[in-house]
Amino acid sequence: MRWSSSVLTAALFAFLAVAFWGISFVNTKALLAELTPSTILVSRFAIGSLFLFLFLIVFRYPLKLSLHYLPHLFILGTLGVFIHQWLQSTSLLTIQASEAGWMISLVPIFTCVLACFFLHERFTLKKGIGMLLALVGVLLITNPTHLSAFQPGYILMFLSTINWAVYSLLLKGLRIPLPPVSITFYMCLIGTCLSLPIVHVTRSIEELTSLSITGWTHLLFLGVFVSAVAYFLWAKALTQLQASTVSSFLYIEPLVTFLAAVYFLNEKVLLLSIVGGVIIIGGVLLSNHGLTQAKNRE
Repeated sequence: MRWSSSVLTAALFAFLAVAFWGISFVNTKALLAELTPSTILVSRFAIGSLFLFLFLIVFRYPLKLSLHYLPHLFILGTLGVFIHQWLQSTSLLTIQASEAGWMISLVPIFTCVLACFFLHERFTLKKGIGMLLALVGVLLITNPTHLSAFQPGYILMFLSTINWAVYSLLLKGLRIPLPPVSITFYMCLIGTCLSLPIVHVTRSIEELTSLSITGWTHLLFLGVFVSAVAYFLWAKALTQLQASTVSSFLYIEPLVTFLAAVYFLNEKVLLLSIVGGVIIIGGVLLSNHGLTQAKNRE
């Protein structure tokens, strides 16, 4: 099978976006030692919005927006920016970055489920077995049998995976007639505005003025590369590839997060988490394989 240069470029964009997001769990976890989740949320997307605005001005991308598409962008900004990032940053208060990374592997599963309901794709036996395996993997990681060890962060991360699957399908299906970078800018801007009411302004200013150099490095990386560049690359990849294909790149994210968390945060390498993560990825791969076979038979 020969891949066109546009497909290869889109695949590279998806890979880079996922790599940035994988590292972002480590950045956020480190920042939580100095900043509250709300301060992180507003600051990173304010930085991202400013960066994208300057990018649009310098390279003369269109900023004019038809009011007809404002509700579409509002929905995308709410789901993909405000809700998604609030869920993830808050979850990291009680769970490890590597655990959050493994749970991201569930996104392609929920994408498949939503595709069955809304795109009328066939539900196969392999897909069902794969979903059960992925669920077993999550249970191993979260270890809910020990109630004293179970943290609300697992529930928040679980909800964020469902939310991201919905966001990706909407981003692909709404077909807003703007360049991906312009769409990303408006999403970041909307997400920033939605985050402002949950911020204690005085406290956030105090936190930012006392933020360490290392903390600013983490925050700038989140703002520029994770909140701006990665969202743009993801949207760009979705213009060339199917949503299910792009979401499959999320298999890489847990590995990136795991390696970064061990290296930068010195998180413990738990055998149960590794086994659970491998089972999750295996289940997701099996589920998507079932989806591919169903498409081929059609």
